[in-house]
Amino acid sequence: MLKLKVCGMRNSTNIKELVVIKPDFIGFIFHKKSSRNVSEPIQIDTIKSISRVGVFVNESKEFIANKIKQYHLDYVQLHGTESPEFCNDIKRLEVGIIKAFNISEEFNFSSLNPYESVCDYLLFDAFGKKAGGNGITFNWHLLNKYQGETPFLLSGGIDETMVDSIKKITHSQFVGIDINSGFEIEPALKNISKIKKFKQSVIANKG
Repeated sequence: MLKLKVCGMRNSTNIKELVVIKPDFIGFIFHKKSSRNVSEPIQIDTIKSISRVGVFVNESKEFIANKIKQYHLDYVQLHGTESPEFCNDIKRLEVGIIKAFNISEEFNFSSLNPYESVCDYLLFDAFGKKAGGNGITFNWHLLNKYQGETPFLLSGGIDETMVDSIKKITHSQFVGIDINSGFEIEPALKNISKIKKFKQSVIANKG
């Protein structure tokens, strides 16, 4: 069964509503340039049995460590140019590591090799002006070029119209979907009913 990660959460009431439909991961963005940046403390005590993911872009180890402690993060998602060595340093803070990569026709998948031993998941996103949340979908046929053994999550402009296309992906390391802007009412505020329907139609029906 595919995993579901809902990223870019910030509103405490919205989070409480999302918890009811039980995604596998809930993501919080700690990046000042993002319209979904968590700049004020949020209430997360309703999140139980769901992995908490903090998303960072080229931040210091100290900054990340502080957010891990503050929000009891289970995973750190690194969405910048972080090295495999940096990923390993963060992993020593006793969190899982998700390393994001922006995929384009020119992307060299062999560049992922040094990351495989230090990452729990890779995340394949579209190449855009921003580090993430561009609302752009890349050519999913490029996924066939990935020959690694680390499981990956698929991201990049995914919305409810893509159910059939997602079901056609047969890559052995494809283990989950990361959704964000395609299910928003406004930045950091999600349409919970759309996410519930999407989860029922894709996640539960793809083994």
